[in-house]
Amino acid sequence: MGNPWVLLVIAGLCEIGWAIGLKYSDGFTRPVATGVTLVVALVSFVLLSQAMKGIPVGTAYAVWTGIGALGVAFLGIVLFQEVVSPIRLAGIGLIVAGIVALKLA
Repeated sequence: MGNPWVLLVIAGLCEIGWAIGLKYSDGFTRPVATGVTLVVALVSFVLLSQAMKGIPVGTAYAVWTGIGALGVAFLGIVLFQEVVSPIRLAGIGLIVAGIVALKLA
């Protein structure tokens, strides 16, 4: 179906989309936001499963969740004015370092 790393990155971006979509769905009370969230979540899971055909499960899952965590943390700051602190930025940096390490492993 394609390069597993490309699929994994797209799956991770979709994970960011559905996680942010959960916020916009307002507890699944907004039908359009809820529908978009569910579709993007399904796409994310399908792409993750395809990526796992060529990437070890532990690596694929860790990278997928890392991309999601990184993206949601960043967008939380940008879209929802979540607190920016040195410890939060350090945590984001550690996530990035972990993703890079897993890609190199």
